[in-house]
Amino acid sequence: MFLSAALLFMMEPMFAKMVLPLLGGTAAVWSTCLVFFQTVLLAGYAYAHASGRLFSRRGQTSLHMAVLLAALLILPFHIPSGWVPPARQYPVGWLLLLLTVAVGVPFFALSANTPVLQSWFMHSGHSSAADPYFLYAASNAGSLLGLVAYPLLLEPTLRLSHQTRLWAFCYGSLLLLVAACAAIVWRRDPAVSSASALAHEEPLVQDNGSRGPEVVTVRHRLRWVALAFVPSSLMLGVTSALTTDIPPIPLLWVLPLALYLLSFVLVFSRRPILSHPWLARGLPFLILASLIPTVSKAVLPVMVVIPLYLLTLFAAAMVCHGELSRSRPSATHLTEFYMWVSTGGVLGGVFNAIIAPLVFSSLVEFPLALILAAALRPPIDIVKDTPRARRLDYLLPIALGVCVAALILALQAEGLKPGTTLNILVFGYSMVWCLSFGKRPLRFALGVAALILASGIYTGPFGHILRTERSFFGVYRVADDDANKLRLFFHGGTIHGIESLEPTRACEPLAYYTRSGPIGQLFEAFRGSGVERQVGIVGLGAGAMGAYQAPGLQFTFYEIDPLVARIARDPRYFTFISGCASQARIVLGDARLSLRDAPQQAYGMIVLDAFSGDSIPTHLLTREAVSVYLRKLAPGGVLVFHISNLYLDLQKVLGALAQDAGLVCLVNSDTAVGENDIQNGRLPSIWVTMGRKREDLGALVRDPRWKPLPATSGARVWTDDFSNVVSIIKLH
Repeated sequence: MFLSAALLFMMEPMFAKMVLPLLGGTAAVWSTCLVFFQTVLLAGYAYAHASGRLFSRRGQTSLHMAVLLAALLILPFHIPSGWVPPARQYPVGWLLLLLTVAVGVPFFALSANTPVLQSWFMHSGHSSAADPYFLYAASNAGSLLGLVAYPLLLEPTLRLSHQTRLWAFCYGSLLLLVAACAAIVWRRDPAVSSASALAHEEPLVQDNGSRGPEVVTVRHRLRWVALAFVPSSLMLGVTSALTTDIPPIPLLWVLPLALYLLSFVLVFSRRPILSHPWLARGLPFLILASLIPTVSKAVLPVMVVIPLYLLTLFAAAMVCHGELSRSRPSATHLTEFYMWVSTGGVLGGVFNAIIAPLVFSSLVEFPLALILAAALRPPIDIVKDTPRARRLDYLLPIALGVCVAALILALQAEGLKPGTTLNILVFGYSMVWCLSFGKRPLRFALGVAALILASGIYTGPFGHILRTERSFFGVYRVADDDANKLRLFFHGGTIHGIESLEPTRACEPLAYYTRSGPIGQLFEAFRGSGVERQVGIVGLGAGAMGAYQAPGLQFTFYEIDPLVARIARDPRYFTFISGCASQARIVLGDARLSLRDAPQQAYGMIVLDAFSGDSIPTHLLTREAVSVYLRKLAPGGVLVFHISNLYLDLQKVLGALAQDAGLVCLVNSDTAVGENDIQNGRLPSIWVTMGRKREDLGALVRDPRWKPLPATSGARVWTDDFSNVVSIIKLH
């Protein structure tokens, strides 16, 4: 069971990493993959429950061995040839179908192992057969090991092709172990097994004296589903929050999922380590702390946000899963219990990955899950539940919401600008007030909801928001900075474009693209040379690069997200495309796939400016990607990379790629930007340019602002089946 779970949860990040290059490296790939894995897990639990009731013990044994053997037909797993995501459609359906074809059978076989083997164990006559739930802790411990082993051991050392072959070998070993268990079950007298099962009808008694239900009712099932829903939704919400501005790498994927699994290990272990009442008492503090960015629109340091969100997820999962453990039924209902728990997990995943992006224009699923976690928390020190107290459960949260909204409107009317002072005046006292509701779960949950709703009228640092919209690839905002007469384009919390609202500054590139900055210097250096006549640009943003459009130049933008293209083309928001580069072509779809259709040697300049939040999709920075670019680059042409990043040192990656391809490489770190520059719309940036020969880089080789970028000693070249983002994380 331990090995089966480890293989199951190694497969998840392994295959998700295979798929990332096809879908632009967005974190939504992982969320969608998790929905698939949770759904197949539910199917496996349902199969275990049904097969145990429809077949004899020996019949179920034969059937399950056949299912495990069927998975061998598609190992080692891989992406089938010819699978290309749709360029103009929401790609979730395509991705779910790919997952079904490529890994559906082995994942289904593994997902059924835990409940099937526990069911076999229940009929084994073992002294612990009456309460086999402790094996669920062993299973989740294996899951945890598999998750941690992938980013720390497999990903940094092995190529994907080698990883899948190793996985297939371990699966063969698992088959032998399950066959041994099947032999034990087969040899045991069915009559003795049935008698043993009947002897286990007694309801479970917990260490704290609480008893599992003797009769499983609809109310029990709904509560199990709700208690499993909340941690699943929170886990995906935290993952999205962590990977908006940092690349969606397996290490960041597995941290929330590892804590989620660890909570199962701890609450279903025979001797609980953490006090359930203590966790329930402390959860309100963490919920309110995690909501600070939501209600105040403040941008907290990433080194604060990561541990805060992870700790909140862990505490909420421990409380919800602890309630599950306390309400688990007798062993005869074991497979049904797991099925309903898995149903809640699937619904949480479906809500976050599929429903929320279609229904909501922003990331509201995270605060919604926190509200539900607050409501499901057990009450603390409640002596009397009087009618007056129940009325106050509704009236006090309403009063809180009204007061917060009134205070926001009053302070904004007085001209107090968004910032620390306003946040303390408005949200400091309101959170303390809300915390006073903490002993009563419903009152506290409604208080949190009122606080979130009231804060909706506060825009914070985003300024006057004109549009908020969401797609598979993230949340986008268009906002006006009225004080500096600028219009900003945000992806998550990262600025992806700025345009001046002053008519005298029309078609002036701002943000990272100023004429005095590295990209402006590059266009100036190649003006009139012919190199810039055909320019391919990967990543559209607000379309600021279109400001460099000039007679005789043809710009082609490659953009993966149709929503970004609609915003950039809309003159109500930005005019770089409609007013400055109306002849520019916009090609939708993943750039690497789209560039394959471009003529050979078509471009004199190819600019890589694709971002997801504050990160560049890693599949655009591999040996194979550079090979594609070079085939499309005309003789004497140049490659240009925009690598501004708060968290990653991408110069190491590009230095190694340039050396590997035999290219000359220069870097310009334009980071000396003052406060006045920022108010005028200029932001710091780092750009790298490469050419086949030194002469191809023209005047840049004599410009002291452009410095040679050598390869870092010992740096390993990234490829499509190897990348190690952990090695380039900035530690300062």
